Amino acid sequence: MIDAARYKEVMGAFPSGVTVVTTLDGNGALVGLTASAFSALSLDPALVLFCPNYASDTYPVLRDSQQFAIHLLAGDQQAEAYAFASKGKDKAQGIEWYLSELGNPLLMKATAIIECALWREYDGGDHAIIVGAVQNLILPTTPVMPMLYHRGKLGALPEIACS
Repeated sequence: MIDAARYKEVMGAFPSGVTVVTTLDGNGALVGLTASAFSALSLDPALVLFCPNYASDTYPVLRDSQQFAIHLLAGDQQAEAYAFASKGKDKAQGIEWYLSELGNPLLMKATAIIECALWREYDGGDHAIIVGAVQNLILPTTPVMPMLYHRGKLGALPEIACS
């Protein structure tokens, strides 16, 4: 049997980017979750994946909405990362966003945004594996320093590398 604390410690040694995945609920309100389990999957067709916990309140809303936006967070978006990592219904309170032409809620200041339609969902233990078909790609007009997650810390690339 694998010790859960040791597993988290070992997996935390692998630096990863930090994303926030957003969609609208049935009432048109912004909902989302923070995910470091994100990856490009295929170029043709263009597919990406992320892995939400089945226990997340946001997971069924994302699945049922059939569309979502994945935000590759900038180093200074710690407030957004922590807000969407929290439990509860009002995670987005005070977060700036706007509606895209595709109907997805988009956060300000991300290093990139990937708008997707739900393509497939697979079982992944205590997490779902959500595959999105890429519908739109957005880059900021000026490059932004990305956020990384490493050994339980969030921060901009240089901060993480130097600590």
